[in-house]
Amino acid sequence: MEIPYAESFRIKMVEPIRRSTREERECWIKDAKYNLFALRSDHVFIDLLTDSGTGAMSDRQWSAIMLGDESYAGSSSYFNMKKAIKDILGFDYFLPTHQGRAAENVLFSVLVKEGDVVPGNSHFDTTKGHIEFRKATAIDCTIDEANDTQNEHPFKGNIDLGKLEEVFKKYPKEKIPFVCVTVTCNTSGGQPVSMQNIKDVHALAKKYDIPLMFDSARFAENAYFIKKREKGYENKTIKEIVREMFKHVDMMTMSSKKDAIVNIGGFTAFRSEELFRKASTFNIMFEGYITYGGMSGRDMNALAVGLDEGTEFDYLETRIKQVEYLGAELDKYGIAYQRPVGGHAIFVDALKVLPNVPREEFPAQTLGVELYLESGVRGVEIGAILADRDPVTRENRYPKLELLRLAISRRTYTNNHMDVIAASLKNVFDRRDSIKRGFKIIYEAPIMRHFTVELDRA
Repeated sequence: MEIPYAESFRIKMVEPIRRSTREERECWIKDAKYNLFALRSDHVFIDLLTDSGTGAMSDRQWSAIMLGDESYAGSSSYFNMKKAIKDILGFDYFLPTHQGRAAENVLFSVLVKEGDVVPGNSHFDTTKGHIEFRKATAIDCTIDEANDTQNEHPFKGNIDLGKLEEVFKKYPKEKIPFVCVTVTCNTSGGQPVSMQNIKDVHALAKKYDIPLMFDSARFAENAYFIKKREKGYENKTIKEIVREMFKHVDMMTMSSKKDAIVNIGGFTAFRSEELFRKASTFNIMFEGYITYGGMSGRDMNALAVGLDEGTEFDYLETRIKQVEYLGAELDKYGIAYQRPVGGHAIFVDALKVLPNVPREEFPAQTLGVELYLESGVRGVEIGAILADRDPVTRENRYPKLELLRLAISRRTYTNNHMDVIAASLKNVFDRRDSIKRGFKIIYEAPIMRHFTVELDRA
């Protein structure tokens, strides 16, 4: 008999979670103005809002926390983090920040100015927010296959080289501060970028003398998919693949709350000492001194260990197999999601699950609310609310994909929880014909509205 698969860890500590009643959830979501972000965490049974900072740290990471050096300048924890970044990613220069969006703020303060364009593959919400806040424009150059959730293309995060070159030809290079490649590409469904595409984008950017940047929050999961799906990499270690990925880029930002498996922290890293020095000024203004940048020493220590653990195959296989397990359960019920399964989440195709809800009433948000009401499972909308308004016309933007993201925390839930999620979605799917109305916006912020939006029934 073939030995079945089992997780590559044991559980040392547990945290109680409570099942609520539907009547309670109806009151709580109404009080939250139907914004899933506004719910209290103790009003949620299974929390799939994000995989950012919600993972379970290892015994090695907790041990490293106890050895944190809290010196204001030049702490040993900083040098532990510096060594991990050099050894794993290959960068000599870096600045710690308190999280990924802070790293974007520091880097973009140097590079992005009014009137610029930043091409990339489906920029993440904070990335686009930082670009548009500076009155620049994010241009999506993702391959068209990413827009068909049922297409099994193995690397839907890839950049379309033709689209990218059109941007290079249309705008002077002085207006293009860099190309942003998100690995894996969250907004298009947690989809990876192939090594060949990374090489091709690098070559094209070099031809036009444009720097290349990685948004690296889930770089290790991207390397896992390269190993599993791209010919020639099946016998390479994750760390070998990572080093090859990063040797093609000039700079990077990272929210370490994902693939470094920490609760807080991030950084931006550079090849150029000159760029590092320019960014240091903004790091000191916005974050803290250049050897702590908004992080405690204990968290820098945990991050250094997490970079090492997060780039090991056994850990990644356990992590991604759980996401695949949930996908397989949804397949049994005929529930459409972005295929193939991504690295950190299942992205349910709300337009297929709730076909009767008009686009202007936000089907993905409607699906998220219905799922919460069903069983206390909290996801997050990746659709028209997140897409925000056009900064010029102020009209709602309706992306080609209208998704409900179910982000799986690392080393946190069991497959029994995945069964609850799948059954809950099936129950919503079974009554889809009765769900014909969604929501209307009654309050929104001028940018990145999805975090604080207030809604009412349409």
